[in-house]
Amino acid sequence: MAQPVNTQIIENGTVIDGLGSPPKRADVVIAGERILSVGDAPPPEVAAKMERVDANGLTVMPGLIDAHCHISFDEPSSNDELFHHRREGLAAIIAAVNARKLLCAGVTGFLDADSLFEIGVDLRDAIEAGIVPGPRMATGGNALLTAAGGTAGRLIPDEGLIGYGKVVRSAGEITAEVRRQIKRGVDWIKVHVTGLTPRQKRAGEAQAWRRNELELVVDVAHSLDTPVVGHCRGADSIKDAAEAGFDLILHATYMDEAALGAVVEAAVPIVPTFTFQANLADYGDQVAAGPEIRAIFQKEIESSCAMLRRAYEAGVPLLCGTESGFSLTPYGDWHYRELEVFVRDLGLSPLQAIQAATSEAARAIGRHGETGAVAPGRLADLILVDGDPAQDVRVLGDRQRIKRVLIGGREQALQWPAPNRSDPPGWRVSTYGSRILRRSLIKTP
Repeated sequence: MAQPVNTQIIENGTVIDGLGSPPKRADVVIAGERILSVGDAPPPEVAAKMERVDANGLTVMPGLIDAHCHISFDEPSSNDELFHHRREGLAAIIAAVNARKLLCAGVTGFLDADSLFEIGVDLRDAIEAGIVPGPRMATGGNALLTAAGGTAGRLIPDEGLIGYGKVVRSAGEITAEVRRQIKRGVDWIKVHVTGLTPRQKRAGEAQAWRRNELELVVDVAHSLDTPVVGHCRGADSIKDAAEAGFDLILHATYMDEAALGAVVEAAVPIVPTFTFQANLADYGDQVAAGPEIRAIFQKEIESSCAMLRRAYEAGVPLLCGTESGFSLTPYGDWHYRELEVFVRDLGLSPLQAIQAATSEAARAIGRHGETGAVAPGRLADLILVDGDPAQDVRVLGDRQRIKRVLIGGREQALQWPAPNRSDPPGWRVSTYGSRILRRSLIKTP
């Protein structure tokens, strides 16, 4: 016998729909896991039979979707710590705890494009099965690297696995690794198209893949219905990734006219991921970062905003991602921050930034058009916020203002996990800062 569908009504709230429309007073009716209607209240005799939630004085909006989050890293301060001081079982346990922190910050979905030990696949499945609480999750496996790729320089081996990456050396190895990851159950294939080399002669990073190699990754992945995402910092890499058929580009900094044209032609979504750079530039003094490295990261933002804004105005979707998972971007603290950067540095309105963090960011978890909006038929992945993000997106950074989080219409527990947590032996080692940049360290208005 079929179970009756649970119905509820969120009454008296101000709705931000995540699609760019102006806020409005409206009631949201939910049937099961989806939104049934947004507008006037149903007749009293109907409403009386529903579970009722009073949202008077609150904003009802889609939950945030973080399109670039490393849930398995656990806030390292160096590549040495990340690559050589993590253990598979412990990393999986800690990642499950950290996923709860995202919920408490109003995050209802995220993309982890590459994960240590490929534990993202298992965490995603555990969340979907209701074994551990967490947002909706999409995941990659090991990022595909060449020996010259990645951002860890000489720590990258000439072959094999390191941290979150797999070095591939030939067309045969590329094909085999893409197929292996898809067999394992990844949602995305990630390619580190660029990397740091000791004597590179260009802004950003050096392109570490040839165009035909990128096309091969796309061909193999797409033949098995799996999208491809690329880490690209540099004009040539952005152009080649867009023309090779990549489905998502991370960073896309230092674009030139040719790269911009390719991105616009392909309409490939971009996740600029400026939160890491902005935190270091604005708050690096809190973790003893030197002025030289802070200036470098500030310059990356300043050098890239004009081109990214032009891409946006030409119809390229921009998605909010924060690179949460490093010591500069700890879990639960900074998932709102990319919206702030979009408003401050890219010149988007708060509603446009919210759209980039909700309905547009749903592309990163494979649910564009299905979640990320307060609209009939969408999944009821919602947050109730004490404040008006349409006036100031920074209110989303205060966990105390996140009053309720719903995923598929089900309310999530918002108890902050492990407030007095310590680190396992050997988990933390070398640092590029003196401590983790918790938001509580920062004096914010």
